[in-house]
Amino acid sequence: MEFAEPMRRPGREVAVVGAGVAGTSVFLHLIQALGRLRDRPVRAVTLVDPHPVGWGLAFGDSDTLLLCNSAAEVNSLLADRPADFVGYLRGRGWAGDPRDCVPRARMAEYCHDRYAEARAAATALGVEVRHARATAESVGTAGDGRRLLRLSTGRELPADDVVLCTGVHRPRVPAGFAEFTRHPRYLDGPYPAARLRREVRPDSRVLVLGTRQSAVDAALLLCRDGHRATMTSPSGRLPAVRVSLGAPAGDLPPVRAVAALDPADPLLAERLTRRVVEAVRLLDDRPLRRQTSRAADPVRRLREETALVEAGACAWSGVVMAVMEAAIALGPGLTAERRAGLLARFDWFTARYVTAMTVVNARRLLAHFATGALALAGSYPHTVAFADGAWRVSWPGSGAPDLFDHVVNATGFELPVLHHSPDGRTLHLTGPPEGATAVDRLEADLRVRQWPGAPPEPVWVAGVGTHPRVPFSNHLRNVVRQARQVAHDVADAGRGVREPPTGAPHP
Repeated sequence: MEFAEPMRRPGREVAVVGAGVAGTSVFLHLIQALGRLRDRPVRAVTLVDPHPVGWGLAFGDSDTLLLCNSAAEVNSLLADRPADFVGYLRGRGWAGDPRDCVPRARMAEYCHDRYAEARAAATALGVEVRHARATAESVGTAGDGRRLLRLSTGRELPADDVVLCTGVHRPRVPAGFAEFTRHPRYLDGPYPAARLRREVRPDSRVLVLGTRQSAVDAALLLCRDGHRATMTSPSGRLPAVRVSLGAPAGDLPPVRAVAALDPADPLLAERLTRRVVEAVRLLDDRPLRRQTSRAADPVRRLREETALVEAGACAWSGVVMAVMEAAIALGPGLTAERRAGLLARFDWFTARYVTAMTVVNARRLLAHFATGALALAGSYPHTVAFADGAWRVSWPGSGAPDLFDHVVNATGFELPVLHHSPDGRTLHLTGPPEGATAVDRLEADLRVRQWPGAPPEPVWVAGVGTHPRVPFSNHLRNVVRQARQVAHDVADAGRGVREPPTGAPHP
């Protein structure tokens, strides 16, 4: 929405770009921080997002088939109140287990309701809150040293401090499909679910590109609505199965010790592996080979891993979050090349176990495989063409091509990258100009700098945009810790205070 520029009152203006989980969490923590101060260094906060607060890409889908992948117990927006989401659900009649996964729409409702409460609290503090229904494209520098956000509406929004919580928006382009990204029978992503219902013709044959979480969502949505879907990816592997991504199952000293490892140790990968195995053994004496399936066929593996979860033989899932948080703590001590190398080496772990699916979705997939509504291709397409009203897909070593009515890209999204303009005066959030320089490094304060060692700009990053520094940058518990850190820093900025980041584990 558009709003008139108010008369300036004393105090700073803060812009939070992105009103999904990260942006909402920053706003909540900022209002809390301001409430503890006698003076009000911030007079106005503007959230910049084209969507209603809380209803972003990650959780803002009202289709109840789409579940959070993480447990309710770890989805709090408030770093100091980890049970807040469960308490919110209980207050609305939910009787599930804290380790259960709930529909994503419940998370969006929670974000929006907590935002409304914090907005009322801000008004009581004399802090004006606005919502600019637009996309921020760049952050420039005004003549008075303030920042000017260029919005998709053409408007420029002034701010003293800017927090970037942009999330992900640009879908990956799968191999072999670059020339088809604007084709009317090609959907660049499975979200929102209503788009699939609107654009996929009834009783269609659909090729789903991908086999990870987004592809699982796409397959479930399509099969539920009466389509026949085939999933495909270069690996051909489905995620592993667990109840949910829940809080660590007790104290795990071997994983706690990871943060003390030497980042330069040439045997770092081996030491990491050993500590993870030791942690699993603390939870279950059974060897890992009896807690996982080694079946070569992905559907059989899915069936066996589902049975293991139902039998309670899945202790490895109790260490996953602890391992992620240990890696987040270790990450800043690694060079970018070293961090990328370790992530590549442990891709087998992140691709299947960190991003494992909930057993609820595993059962749903198995039911569709059993009826024939869902299939898993044995390989990735060799050639693709669209002719005579259908996609013609050939597989390596195959004969006649298979025909599909639609293609749905479910391979995920590109990580967001910020770029400085050649003159250094503008920070581009989308569409960088020729000669722009990528922001490929963040310090512990999560503030943007033009080059290593340069003075920090009044621009912070929280959430998935911190990936140049933080592995698993979309891990929600760490996102809300970042939000708390940034909010306190922004509140202190108006008073000329600079304190080191507190709390653990901070990046």
